[in-house]
Amino acid sequence: MKNLSGRGEVAGLPTWDRCAVMGVVNVTPDSFSDGGRWFDTTAAVKHGLGLAAEGADLVDVGGESTRPGATRVDEAEELRRVVPVVRGLAAEGVTVSVDTMRAAVAEQALAAGAVLVNDVSGGLADPAMLPVVAATGAPFVVMHWRGLLEGGNVRGVYEDVVTEVCDELHARVEAVLAAGVAPERVVIDPGLGFSKDAEHDLTVLAHLDRLHALGHPLLVAASRKRFLGHVLAGPGGTTPPARERDAATAAVSALAAHAGAWAVRVHEVRATADAVRVARAVEGAR
Repeated sequence: MKNLSGRGEVAGLPTWDRCAVMGVVNVTPDSFSDGGRWFDTTAAVKHGLGLAAEGADLVDVGGESTRPGATRVDEAEELRRVVPVVRGLAAEGVTVSVDTMRAAVAEQALAAGAVLVNDVSGGLADPAMLPVVAATGAPFVVMHWRGLLEGGNVRGVYEDVVTEVCDELHARVEAVLAAGVAPERVVIDPGLGFSKDAEHDLTVLAHLDRLHALGHPLLVAASRKRFLGHVLAGPGGTTPPARERDAATAAVSALAAHAGAWAVRVHEVRATADAVRVARAVEGAR
């Protein structure tokens, strides 16, 4: 199923005639980009509402950092962080996704008003995830994943990164469909920064057309990631901190939108909201 811009649409979610913008709310003390700033429920809800006001079409709420080297929190703590924020945002009419690798968190977040499950493991981290998603009928983001990053950059070795990412994503999507998730509810994500170095990330971004060939809407999550720091590094090789990579993130958002991405996931919304609208205007002028 295609929308006016040919980006694909996701059953159960609103449709847009341009690349959608997914804003990030990290309810964690240790996120790589904004750790601790929105750890309080009230502050997190306020931040999510602010992202929506700045142009976010969806707000992605997560309670567990997936940065390299991060230690996993327990299920009870993740639930405590995530569910009240999801409930608060959904009550204000925000379209909410939940960023989790745990089935129980996904299930309770969906009950609290979330409408999309964004699992960086694509259902591999928790065997109960796919049955929960299938039973609830929720749309599901399947990311390219080669394991938890507690030990650093896990298995980031490729002979042909684009082919291998596409093949591994295809296999994972087939498993998701076999578990009962409807094909029109599947979104794919190439997993920039996960088991990939800067060269891998840039190569994948340069070949998003290969990912489109898998036949599902595409989410691109490049915001503030390490590869942008490498691109922006000064003469001495010093990389700017994560929060100084927003202009570069907006540039990737424009490129991804031009390449047909369904959505981009970003921490700073305003510049990316402008970028995707400009990309759509240029498309419309053809």
